[in-house]
Amino acid sequence: MRAWLAGAMLLVATAAGAVQPDEVLDDPALEARARALSEGIRCLVCRNESIDESNADLARDLRLLVRERLVAGDSDAEVIDFLVDRYGEYVLLNPPATGSTLLLWGAPLALLLLGGGVAVAHVRGQRKAGPETLSEAEEARLKDLMSGR
Repeated sequence: MRAWLAGAMLLVATAAGAVQPDEVLDDPALEARARALSEGIRCLVCRNESIDESNADLARDLRLLVRERLVAGDSDAEVIDFLVDRYGEYVLLNPPATGSTLLLWGAPLALLLLGGGVAVAHVRGQRKAGPETLSEAEEARLKDLMSGR
């Protein structure tokens, strides 16, 4: 029974987010659109938290701005375009892999491939070199050491 109650409490807590009752729109369809948009918009003060989850003042202002734009008749794409024009692609939690972000998305893979190529070249170079042989003086010294003299 306790496990069921704890699970129900977690579901209620995660569904609530940071949206305040005075922010909720009267039209359920517009409110659903606003919540869906808010989940994909980054709080500019928090680390990787959506404005739907954040309690920051700026996140509240952005939630209200999204709702104002929807009430004014903007489509979802127009709201996102407005926010990106104003704050840049950083405002998106999952920015598209185009333009400047393509470099950010591809750089880790490129560095991994470059590192793997360097490692393979190093190993192949070691194999071709073969083991080093000892000079006659070194072999004599080794025999002396092994025999205990």
